[in-house]
Amino acid sequence: MYKTLSPGALGIRGLSLGESLKLAKETGFEGLDFSIAEAAALADERGADYVWALFDDAGIKYGAWGMTVRWQHEDWREDLAALPKYAALGAELGALRSSTWCPPSSTEREFDENFAWHLERFKAIAEVCKDHGIRFGIEFIGPQTLRPADQHDFIYNMEGMLELAAACGTGNVGLLLDAWHLYTSGGSVDDLDKISNADIVNVHVNDAPLGLTMATYDDHDRRLPTETGVLPLEGFMKKLAALGYDGPVTPEPFSKRINALEDPRAAAAETATYMARLWELGGLA
Repeated sequence: MYKTLSPGALGIRGLSLGESLKLAKETGFEGLDFSIAEAAALADERGADYVWALFDDAGIKYGAWGMTVRWQHEDWREDLAALPKYAALGAELGALRSSTWCPPSSTEREFDENFAWHLERFKAIAEVCKDHGIRFGIEFIGPQTLRPADQHDFIYNMEGMLELAAACGTGNVGLLLDAWHLYTSGGSVDDLDKISNADIVNVHVNDAPLGLTMATYDDHDRRLPTETGVLPLEGFMKKLAALGYDGPVTPEPFSKRINALEDPRAAAAETATYMARLWELGGLA
């Protein structure tokens, strides 16, 4: 596994792909989560070899690219029609991981209807991805605060998301596994004994504020990995290592403190310090 930078997860906006790669390299990250749409625009202008060379010259690995299909929209099939272009570029580059997230509740649909609704969309996306050798990860969202009593509960834990992935039937759908969501869903690191490396497409890491309960965690208020020690990250990382997980591990702290840093390099460098601690804690350094 390798430490991967997602600038947007640190509140960093406006950097080009080249600038993001430079930032990752200078602050000690090994990979970069990136926009395949931006990469495609560069490839259209200068060729896919140019995009490949940007990563290669920086010595940075591909992380995951965000799924381009806005599958929650009614006109999602228009985006689906454009997906083969992006998936083909991902295959040509060797960027073979894409992911999205799944809301844990619905104001409109009860569980069974909602399952079928999501399955139609995710399966269609997965089929296109499979045609190009792309793995598709879906993130379950754990906090109880996103499952209010006046809404219909949907999938919010690892087991439920694995069922949805299997129902797609394409063999290339797995988890975007987030340590925060595993914890806030009521899961534990021992749950990772039930899965294999093949079930994990990409990983997010973070920590939680002190002094809260399961009923009060706010999904948009997290901490840098190892910052508070609330999340059992030592066990989490050791389980990933035991599984032979070989993909990107991206910090996603949603930290007001980090977001407030005006210098992108300062934000990335401080995050990298905590990632180094995480690697040490997990026995990976």
